[in-house]
Amino acid sequence: MTTLSDRPNTALLVIDVQNGVVTGSHNRDDVIANINTLIGKARAEDVPVIWVQHSDEDLQKGSESWQYVPELVREESEPLIHKLYGDSFEDTELEAVLSDRGVGRLVVTGAQTDACIRSTLHGGLVRGYDVTLVGDAHTTEDLSPYGAPGPELVIAHTNLYWKFQSAPGRRGGTVDTAEVSFAAADAG
Repeated sequence: MTTLSDRPNTALLVIDVQNGVVTGSHNRDDVIANINTLIGKARAEDVPVIWVQHSDEDLQKGSESWQYVPELVREESEPLIHKLYGDSFEDTELEAVLSDRGVGRLVVTGAQTDACIRSTLHGGLVRGYDVTLVGDAHTTEDLSPYGAPGPELVIAHTNLYWKFQSAPGRRGGTVDTAEVSFAAADAG
């Protein structure tokens, strides 16, 4: 249903599952296991796996905190997008990488729910993509000391509101790992 012409393919986005991002995150190990399951499924179905890696003053490029968690291993042929902003599209090569692969639908996983995940979900939808969030394959840290709801509520709320997102000619959606289909015509 994407509004992008000649873009029938789906890609799996793995966003910011870096040591310094997910240390102490809610349900970290289960989320990483689910992402690994999705990576395996995508590779088996010849679906592009696209890795996104954030850099900033707390995640210095090349540092241990900047590195992807050791449980997730990127294959050399899989694109790695470096970003400086929450939205994975903003000032990166992501759009060109997706265009080259004929991708019009994104399946989104990673961290943090209330920052880079939300920004990328909205960034993809407004750019014409169908965007599916994997509800049990994203996480965030506890920011309740700063006035935010607890991480389990942030995740649940994001899953709920994204399930019903749509715009003319495109749609969002939320599914769990077991329900993910990489077929372009499927919502899950």
